[in-house]
Amino acid sequence: MTTTAPATASADAATTHVDILIIGAGVSGIGAAHHLRERFPDKSFVILDAQDNRGGTWWTHRYPGVRSDSDLFTYGYRFKPWRGPSIAAGGAILDYLDEVIEEDDLEQFIRYRHRVSSASWSSADRQWTLEVTRGEQGQEEDVQFTAGFLWMCQGYYNHAKPYRPQWAGLDDFAGEIIHPQSWPEDLDLAGKRVVVIGSGATAATLIPAIAAEAEHVTMLQRSPTYFFAPPTTHELAVQLAPLDLPDEWMHEIMRRQYMTQYHWLARTSLEAPDEVHAFLMEALKPQLPDDADIKDFTPSYRPWQQRIAMVPDGDMFAAMREGKASVVTDTIDTFTAHGIRLSSGEEIPADVVVTATGFNMSVFGDVAFTVDGEPVDFPERLTWRGVMISGVPNMAYTFGYFRHSWTLRVDLVCDLVERLLAHMAELGASVVVPELRPQDADMEIRPWCTPENFNAGYVMRSQDILFKQGDREPWIHLLEHDEEREVLPKADLDDGSLVYS
Repeated sequence: MTTTAPATASADAATTHVDILIIGAGVSGIGAAHHLRERFPDKSFVILDAQDNRGGTWWTHRYPGVRSDSDLFTYGYRFKPWRGPSIAAGGAILDYLDEVIEEDDLEQFIRYRHRVSSASWSSADRQWTLEVTRGEQGQEEDVQFTAGFLWMCQGYYNHAKPYRPQWAGLDDFAGEIIHPQSWPEDLDLAGKRVVVIGSGATAATLIPAIAAEAEHVTMLQRSPTYFFAPPTTHELAVQLAPLDLPDEWMHEIMRRQYMTQYHWLARTSLEAPDEVHAFLMEALKPQLPDDADIKDFTPSYRPWQQRIAMVPDGDMFAAMREGKASVVTDTIDTFTAHGIRLSSGEEIPADVVVTATGFNMSVFGDVAFTVDGEPVDFPERLTWRGVMISGVPNMAYTFGYFRHSWTLRVDLVCDLVERLLAHMAELGASVVVPELRPQDADMEIRPWCTPENFNAGYVMRSQDILFKQGDREPWIHLLEHDEEREVLPKADLDDGSLVYS
């Protein structure tokens, strides 16, 4: 069993000190904790999470049918074989995370219901001080944590405030309006007419899950999305099943298979987008009902400028062919007492409206950062390899991929942070901070993400709160996985962009 140094409490019992403090007990935070336990058993750490259980987005999103939109062989960790089908339900992913927590004995390090409000760095003390509210609503208390190194693994969801446009007539609607991030456990849709606003992964997941119960489900979209209907279990996995391979072998074979597919798709979408468009459209046509209008499934953007919505085994299209679901492309004029009137004048009757309209991004969990008493204005800062922020000492963050499985990058970031911590120990340094070098003085400052790269609504809405990137290494990010798996392991920690003390 790997051991880890315990957290230490100060004379003030409300303050706890650790070597490394992780924020977020989702896929990123649990992965970081595994790597710390394995590589640095002598370092103390804790994981703080504002929610009342593990899983991050998989705990927030518990609407009917919730499932991954990436394969689990790459969404699963490199170190932990996935044993189920390629596409998995949210509950199965939580079970997988529970196995990691149990196998690594991580439960003792996780502090649920701990909401961090501020993080202050002191150069004199060479540590972070975090102001934290812990406990259930109505029974909260304020406590402090101090740490030598801070690792932000909270993802980019604002779990408390989902995105929902303010349409006209909302107060006139006599039915129920629901956002998937706050799905009622006792909701009865039997015999009801449901309108799902949105056409992304959430809508593609939710519609087949509720279509059998509801009288009818209408997907109302402002513009079409790319869909792909792969089998729930990859054909290669089916072929390999009779060989009864060890779990580790099966995991590695399927992981490489999926990575090859993702790399081809990402590369070809940039180099030959018409080819990928034609491939996706031809694969889609046999899935659609005879009376479907292909215009409702023909996006105006190139493939992979937004995520491709996965429909395992084509279950959403099966609901459409059975007459239980349909698609309407239009914009909303106003809600009425009994439905939604569209800009075309058509009114869609509805008893329940589900606003699958996406989410708001949150920069580092909306924690207020200061460095030596000065507030950190993140839109004025630059990323260092998508892992650290210029001028912010001893802080790393984990942000996954848009076009590949999030966790592929979790593993790479963990490797880099481990290497950085080890390098600091070799140098006898207790502080590291990314700083621009003299040769970076003429560097072009670019947005966090450009529409040409990725133009999903939640990204474009959030540009004003996000940090920036430069035009050269190490000040760039959002690389594709096939490039970054070569770049990050070779990243030079002594190129002058990191200042140690």
